[in-house]
Amino acid sequence: MQNLFVITILIFFLPFFFCNFPTVFGARILAGGWKPINVTDPTVIEIGKFAVDEHDKDAHVSLKFEKVMGGESQVVAGMQYNITITAVNGVEENNYVALVWDKPWQKFRQLVSFDGPV
Repeated sequence: MQNLFVITILIFFLPFFFCNFPTVFGARILAGGWKPINVTDPTVIEIGKFAVDEHDKDAHVSLKFEKVMGGESQVVAGMQYNITITAVNGVEENNYVALVWDKPWQKFRQLVSFDGPV
């Protein structure tokens, strides 16, 4: 009877020695994974405007921010935003893809890349 108890306990707890807790219970935790953004979030809109403004300064052009179409964010020593932005160049409206790294507690924001029109 005592051996059956020990075997039952071992069978139950053995997976915890070889796997981490979320894996044993089927949870899917993806540290640093990309998550969809809310395009109406004021921070996301601010990030989109920042991306267009920085691109304008760097490329000596005058795009005008219209809206954030979609994208995703990732936690990486702050937040990284990979967003699709609609902007107007004169009368032509196009979509652009920007990657922005943001660390608000340090008041740090950097345009990593800006591609387009796409």
